[in-house]
Amino acid sequence: MIQLLIGAATSGSGKTTFTMGLLRALSRRGLRVQPFKCGPDYIDTQFHSIAAGRESVNLDTWMASPEHVREVYAHYCDGADVAVIEGVMGLFDGYDRMRGSSAEIAALLDVPVVLVVNARSTAYSVAALLHGMKTFRSDVRIAGVVFNQVASESHYSFLKDAAADAGVECLGWIPRADGIEVPSRHLGLTIGLEQEINALADKAADLIEQNVQLGTVPNCTLKTCKRGLSPIARSLKIAVAKDRAFNFTYRENIDRLKELGEVRFFSPLAGDELPEADLVYLPGGYPELFAPELALNRMLASQIVQYAERGGRIFAECGGMMYLGQSLTDQDGKVWPMAGVLPIECTMQGARLHLGYRSIEINCKVFKGHEFHYSKCEKGTVPNYTFQRNAKGDAKGSFRFASLQFDARGEKVDTELFRYKNVIAGYTHWYWGETDINAFWEL
Repeated sequence: MIQLLIGAATSGSGKTTFTMGLLRALSRRGLRVQPFKCGPDYIDTQFHSIAAGRESVNLDTWMASPEHVREVYAHYCDGADVAVIEGVMGLFDGYDRMRGSSAEIAALLDVPVVLVVNARSTAYSVAALLHGMKTFRSDVRIAGVVFNQVASESHYSFLKDAAADAGVECLGWIPRADGIEVPSRHLGLTIGLEQEINALADKAADLIEQNVQLGTVPNCTLKTCKRGLSPIARSLKIAVAKDRAFNFTYRENIDRLKELGEVRFFSPLAGDELPEADLVYLPGGYPELFAPELALNRMLASQIVQYAERGGRIFAECGGMMYLGQSLTDQDGKVWPMAGVLPIECTMQGARLHLGYRSIEINCKVFKGHEFHYSKCEKGTVPNYTFQRNAKGDAKGSFRFASLQFDARGEKVDTELFRYKNVIAGYTHWYWGETDINAFWEL
């Protein structure tokens, strides 16, 4: 099986565009292509899935153990002809030096790296860059380079000379072209955007087929690993919100839920009612872009309130938590009613980016996740709620701040995790691929 990781020296080099084009080009040839994404990103994985026709999977060495990453990679590669991993940021950029980086993933899985280098405004000087990338770590194998943003055949000739003198195989080039930029990551995966991404993948694939030769990338033997998950009773009924408003999920999390029982998807946007469930999962997404539609589905809102009040288990992350609040104020300042389970009011007004890895400890079990959002939530003006901060309190009758969270360096952060009865909600997107989501109710 052919395996490669798409890396770069810096962010903004064109990794995502190249990866999407490569996935589409390989799929056109009838190959079964399995995409992966380094790190916690849940937006690029959706782009991959559209381009490849096969769901992309996250590989993250901070949120998961090395053994688990190997197992997940081998499991989803089963039956594929090609595995393509898109890196994150610069090749060696991690949360702590190289830890958590694309290079760490490449070394862990013994996968060769194809570099995408933005060649705009440079020529032979890239030889020094390539030499450094090739020799910096002996356990990270640079299989070749593709130059992006190349002005002309003449420009490319200088770049080829640079690659040859650096001892790095030159696999081809992508010319400067209009219409091959990835759309804003904050537009939401609407039907129109899906069409735009498909068109982008096709155009990038055309350029790759014309200018890139990947036949020299070495094949690798995939080491077989079995996922070491503990047996869990498969008796639960699990309802998962899934539509354009709620789609920030990790593939392994969903598969882990399927090991707990029967997973049934429902769409708040489509007017679906709440399925019969022992556990309801409301993942993140773009509720702020679909607030009018969500506000109209009062039947679902009423059912979720009733479900929560009678002690039903709800796990809500980021956009899912926003939906459980009293209201959501959009970017235009319009206020929309939400489900009304939690005494919070969320707003996009005056919002700023909150970003980073997060962890909590629950009865000696450590859970890890990632926070990424622009909105903010504030205490609502709802009577008869008791607020408690970092206290055990009465889990059945109080709305409380359930646990402290920490960043990747072990420093306390002000990210809140709420609990009301059996509702667990917060901004962090948690990863439970090698743990048990049920542990959150031990808070």
